[in-house]
Amino acid sequence: MASLPYIDDFLLHIRTNNYSDETLYNYERDLKVFEDFLSNDVKTTFPKMNRRTIELYKAYLASRDRKTALGAHNTSKLSAGSINRALSSLRRYLKYLIDMEYEVPVPPEAIKLIKMPHKHPRVAELDSLVHLIESPTEIEKIKEIALRNRAMLETLFSTGMRISELVSLNRDQIDKSGRIFIRGKGKKERFVYLTERAKEHINNYLLVRNDDNPALFIPYRGRNVGTSKARISPNYLQMKIKKYREQLGINVPTSPHSFRHGFATYLAESGANPAAIQILLGHESLQTTTRYVHASDRYAEKTHKQFHPLKK
Repeated sequence: MASLPYIDDFLLHIRTNNYSDETLYNYERDLKVFEDFLSNDVKTTFPKMNRRTIELYKAYLASRDRKTALGAHNTSKLSAGSINRALSSLRRYLKYLIDMEYEVPVPPEAIKLIKMPHKHPRVAELDSLVHLIESPTEIEKIKEIALRNRAMLETLFSTGMRISELVSLNRDQIDKSGRIFIRGKGKKERFVYLTERAKEHINNYLLVRNDDNPALFIPYRGRNVGTSKARISPNYLQMKIKKYREQLGINVPTSPHSFRHGFATYLAESGANPAAIQILLGHESLQTTTRYVHASDRYAEKTHKQFHPLKK
């Protein structure tokens, strides 16, 4: 990325500040897209860019003509969240240059993020979510797969952890009480807790395991190969949840992340303190937690009927 000054220094800065490999990859990819945009689309160099260049870049990101970091054409439009991530990467890079006392042609604050669409939060009703969690027992034909997938879904809803944290779990991370030590997003550390029900299903799954893989959840194929250290992939679990949801006829879109939303929402509906939910989710800001704690439509209706001043 020769046309972006000190880019290698910036990426080294990201790496040495203990950010994850995924974060480093995102910065590298986003800045490569911007570099290619400067070279190929507006045909300018970094020192000559201006505020109009930034506006053109935002329009480029929102178009169907944009290219990936590898130069491939895209036919689908980026979401508002993905566009803002790309803009945030550029803004962070400019801030780094200023911190290092290098000159920048455009101040970081000139990069304004685009407005995010407001989506009505949707969390599956608790009965539907519980049925989904229990569905591997009914749907899967192979006992070990049924036990494993049930244990994974129980763990997701019991702890509110992210799917990346789930697939990274090792057996020795769970103590006898069901407490799990997690190093999550941004290397933030926290404890999460298994319910007695989740512990039971994990134990049932481990009883049929006959391997030395330290991973808590592993692929069924190749499980008995002594040198195998394979783990379940996030894509596999996403695909299975979609399949279970369709077979059960649950019409609310449900994903592994939906279990995290449901965990927060139903804890809140039961009266849990938002600050405690924040700790369990591993959020730095309580404001982030409030975006997860969405009361269901049924709960909102019940509240309206109970508290409206002219209810009679």
